[in-house]
Amino acid sequence: MPEISVLYADEALLVLDKPAGLLSVPGKGADKQDCLSSRVQLRYPDARVVHRLDQATSGLLVMALGATAQRALNDAFAMRQVHKRYVAVVDGLMEPAAEDWGMIDLPVLLDWPNRPRRIIDPQGKPSRTRWRVLGHNLAEQTARVELEPVTGRSHQLRVHLHAIQHPILGDALYGTLASLGKAERLLLHATRLELTHPAKLQAMVFSSEPPF
Repeated sequence: MPEISVLYADEALLVLDKPAGLLSVPGKGADKQDCLSSRVQLRYPDARVVHRLDQATSGLLVMALGATAQRALNDAFAMRQVHKRYVAVVDGLMEPAAEDWGMIDLPVLLDWPNRPRRIIDPQGKPSRTRWRVLGHNLAEQTARVELEPVTGRSHQLRVHLHAIQHPILGDALYGTLASLGKAERLLLHATRLELTHPAKLQAMVFSSEPPF
């Protein structure tokens, strides 16, 4: 497992580049204690979790330094003042939206008997994802897309792309045999993050190029 890349650090804020395959926080069981937060806390003991990325997802992740910064960042996420964008490669030649950006507006519900899997269900929480096509690979019959979650449900991007018949390549939970065979990992990367610094109150933008 590669070392954690620290893209930015000051007295209140850490911005990290999480590798695919590493948990964001500890899971249940002795074999799931190694994670990004525990590794970071060895170097920054006061580092605190404010959001997560799925284990299979790579890219930008923020941690707070201290309780005051954690409260400020938690409030910013709750009020949707933190803006994130992802890049993914999906199965099929996804058609561009009629306008520059399209919207997937489908409610997401935990599939309790098959947890942690999510499903689209009218009883689920309102969930919205903006998307646009960046390009096509005709030989592989795939599309590179940019995704912007308006809401922040667990697995939202993955279940939304699956629901419109364009699963993200390498997705072991929502993919098809065809999409799983086209990638060795989940091709989903948190590539851009915009937020207000929790102490300095300055607008900040961070970016990370997808490794695929």
